Amino acid sequence: MFDLPLPIQPTAQARGVPPHFPSGETDPNSPFALTLSRRAPADLMSGRAAPLILSRFATLAEAMQGAIDHAESIAPDAAPQLLAILDRDERLVLAGAAGDHAVAWCHPVMSAAEARGVVTEASQLRAQAGRASAWGEPDLAAQLRHRADLLDARLVDPLWRAFVARALQVAA
Repeated sequence: MFDLPLPIQPTAQARGVPPHFPSGETDPNSPFALTLSRRAPADLMSGRAAPLILSRFATLAEAMQGAIDHAESIAPDAAPQLLAILDRDERLVLAGAAGDHAVAWCHPVMSAAEARGVVTEASQLRAQAGRASAWGEPDLAAQLRHRADLLDARLVDPLWRAFVARALQVAA
């Protein structure tokens, strides 16, 4: 459900090959898909910028555990990756930054007003990133874009907001 593609970060796995999850064979009809964003220039130019589906799960809890399993396979010195859990209709259920053997889940917005504020702030960060890039500051631009992507990750589909907020409370 990401409207804007998120940057792909280096992973321990070969590019384009999803990691192996110990949950056994995954059913392609399972309702929850754990995805990793692809935004490498080659992917954008070839039209393959759609999220890479790492695995599918029958329950949200299993998908969250799959994300943690994926985070454990990321090299300790690698940049965080933004993972998203999508439902069967490709609506954003939950997203988080995976790295350092853990996932920092992004708390979902709880209202339309909060969502508008998040969109505005993310847009401002991307504008700042564009200016930083023009000034020859690629590292600062990347940091600003990553912060904007984390804000976008809070834009959970309204159908899932209350449920996911409660699930995060229970998981904490």
